[in-house]
Amino acid sequence: MRIALFEPEIAGNVGAVLRLGACLGAAVDLIEPMGFEWDDRRVRRAAMDYIDHVSVTRHADFAAFRAASGTRRLVLFTTKSQESIYDFSFRPDDVLLFGKESAGVPAEIAEACDARVRIPMRPEVRSMNLAMTAALALGEGLRQTASLPG
Repeated sequence: MRIALFEPEIAGNVGAVLRLGACLGAAVDLIEPMGFEWDDRRVRRAAMDYIDHVSVTRHADFAAFRAASGTRRLVLFTTKSQESIYDFSFRPDDVLLFGKESAGVPAEIAEACDARVRIPMRPEVRSMNLAMTAALALGEGLRQTASLPG
């Protein structure tokens, strides 16, 4: 299972997702452009030494990312979906896609995905933090597929 971040804007979120990937054994795809410089010290600070334990692939744009993904199923996490991640059946080779912090993904990117799911939350709030969402999503996907480490 892989995590993909579409045009992430906040270095600290990317660092936290890299640490998550290192701890749970998930590779991370970063779809550019990003809202910060890759050598930004905040990424390394958030990921700490875990950055050396995760496979990171940077893609110039969504088309390059999609081409590199091959036949893997692309599962978009969006507040606009009605399907809960707890009712969805994950596969071990799924790519879990998360949109940019300020705007999610454009409609054409959402349409290019194989599935769209959401994490249920209280109606009076808008969304969760990107890294928190990735952690919940990856944890559920790995749990369902009996792929949790150790």
